[in-house]
Amino acid sequence: MNTFSDSVGTAFSLIVSLDPLLASIVLRSLAVSACACALACTAGLLLGAWLGVAHFRGRGMLLTVLNTLLALPSVVVGLVVYLLLSRSGPLGFLGWLFSFQAMVLAQAVLVLPVVTALVRQTIEDADRLHGEQFQSLGAGKGMRSLLLLWDERYALLTVLIAAFGRAISEVGAVMVVGGNIDGFTRVMTTAIALETSKGDLPLALALGLLLLAVVLLLNMLIALVRRWRERLDDGLPETTQLLVPEAGGVKS
Repeated sequence: MNTFSDSVGTAFSLIVSLDPLLASIVLRSLAVSACACALACTAGLLLGAWLGVAHFRGRGMLLTVLNTLLALPSVVVGLVVYLLLSRSGPLGFLGWLFSFQAMVLAQAVLVLPVVTALVRQTIEDADRLHGEQFQSLGAGKGMRSLLLLWDERYALLTVLIAAFGRAISEVGAVMVVGGNIDGFTRVMTTAIALETSKGDLPLALALGLLLLAVVLLLNMLIALVRRWRERLDDGLPETTQLLVPEAGGVKS
């Protein structure tokens, strides 16, 4: 293709015709990111909720490390996971290097600090508002963290959606541990880099447009969840507010 317009036209043709190669790359990308987010969000929700209510010596240092991991380069994550999964590494017996599982693990490690940090901040803020009420009702730290997780479930939906967006747009880690093998570990971001270097601009553009569409959809979902939550909060009747214990009994 000699012109940008020709490349764009061919790219749209690939998307409209549901090109098999294009579809397989997109589906693989979605599957890897979904599995990684399922693992990272499960662990991140529990760990972040616990950090939001727990107070212990060294907590400040732990939070500093956690916040530092938010800016951890993806290629560094890929390198660490590569060393873990290599034949001489502690997880080499799994045989996961350059496989679907390796990419899932790399993305999960990359997303976990993001989920944990955002959940921790959300739960900590909620604990300042409602923590004493739960404590007065006899809820320990573990129960309090779970109750606050449920109470803030709508706010945490935006965290989960943002985590998926972070995972699916990642390129460095999956390139290192996945190897960008055609038909096995090639995802949208790595395919865009490869096809651009090869000069196959139509396929690279088609993948880029679809990746942008996914990110746009995620942002729209975040906006809808926020608006839905605002409407729920505005329409919440006073009788459904948290019970507030008083000296003379329990008042709603």
